[in-house]
Amino acid sequence: MTDQHVGRAQVLAEALPYIQKFNGKTVVVKYGGNAMVSEELRQAVISDIILLHLVGIHVVVVHGGGPEITAMLKKTGKESRFVDGLRYTDRETMDIVQQVLCGKVNKDLVSTLNRMGGRAVGLCGMDAGLFQARALNEKYGLVGEITQADPRVVVDALEKGYIPVVSTVAQGVDVDTAYNINADTAASKLAVALQAEKLILLTDVRGLLRDPGDEGTLLPVVELSQVPGLVKDGVIQGGMIPKVDCCVEAVRSGVKNTVILDGRIPHSILIELLSDEGIGTMLM
Repeated sequence: MTDQHVGRAQVLAEALPYIQKFNGKTVVVKYGGNAMVSEELRQAVISDIILLHLVGIHVVVVHGGGPEITAMLKKTGKESRFVDGLRYTDRETMDIVQQVLCGKVNKDLVSTLNRMGGRAVGLCGMDAGLFQARALNEKYGLVGEITQADPRVVVDALEKGYIPVVSTVAQGVDVDTAYNINADTAASKLAVALQAEKLILLTDVRGLLRDPGDEGTLLPVVELSQVPGLVKDGVIQGGMIPKVDCCVEAVRSGVKNTVILDGRIPHSILIELLSDEGIGTMLM
């Protein structure tokens, strides 16, 4: 027996208590960023999700698709426009958002999961009233804020042994339209509705860094009471503020903890969930 074999056995032994801890629990993974664009990282994320599913963890995937939407808009000759970091969504853009998110991106993910040995089913936020929303602000166009998340269709899928894959488009309650929803926000709302054990936000950064220029200054654990001070000190800034806000809301609403995780690291989900070596920033 080689040292390599012993090392592999130790990894599996280390994972056992975590598998026992999360068995039968729900984990919501917001999937996006480089992990969605790079084929190598995509394969790693998909295999992580399937492994978690096979050991009895209820995994729910919530995805965006910003780069794919931008590419499709470019093909149609329409320029992407952003206001306060949110994609301005007029009716023509909303049609493309719906086609790309509920169609191509969602079904490609489902197909990949199934081809690699999973058992996935695609859902749109409008299916069975999963996400209902109203206009966030007219300056953003058809960008919505979720007023209600009804998780019954997701629960049904989980109980039948599927991995639900959810696209972030919602049914309007104020007007007869679909709304474009921020994927972090949708994942947070769904995690709360499902009473999830954990919410994982895959990002393109290491986590929260005390010094943004030094990845060695990662903050592995942040308590909610520390967040205002970190914002004041500029540790949490820019696009990280709404991401952290989603995490704070989820924890305050009953999710045990949330993790901002670097999706650029292959198998980061497995390392975070099933090892002693947490690699992101956990908010609790």
